[in-house]
Amino acid sequence: MASTLLLALVFVIDLIAFALAVAAEQRRSTASVGNNGKESYCVYDEDIATGLGVGSFLFLLLSQILIMVTSRCLCCGKAMRPSGSRAWAVVLFITCWLFFFIAEVCLLAGSVRNAYHTKYKNLLNDPPSCATLRKGVFAAGAAFAFLTAVVSELYYVSYSKANDATVNYGKDTGVRMGNL
Repeated sequence: MASTLLLALVFVIDLIAFALAVAAEQRRSTASVGNNGKESYCVYDEDIATGLGVGSFLFLLLSQILIMVTSRCLCCGKAMRPSGSRAWAVVLFITCWLFFFIAEVCLLAGSVRNAYHTKYKNLLNDPPSCATLRKGVFAAGAAFAFLTAVVSELYYVSYSKANDATVNYGKDTGVRMGNL
């Protein structure tokens, strides 16, 4: 049977990861062009989105580690019994890792790109090109973090069902000795 405590803990951790990713999208760095009379330069606002993105990255990683250690990453431990739950567990395992990888790449790339600030100054009349993160990178990370949360919990429940399944034979397979 699936551990309700583990499911609740993973749900809370995934919810925190999702909330941090959404907050990072809302607090992306913005830039404006400053001018001191003879040169133009980029002025960036505070950089809190990078920390929020890294926090979301780490919480999602913690959630994935908890689920995979508990289920022994599907490949270690005793073999599961053949059933529909085993098939679903395998499909959800692959899907979970795919969504997790996409979410982690979005969150990490968004955090790195958001932390990058253009340092050069422009002495010409043209304003400098201030590099900022595109809108939607952290949002994509949040969406895939949500999908990872849903699929990883379904995977754990399917894995638990496949592990707990008892083999039920339709007939009595024992040898009867009473007639001899």
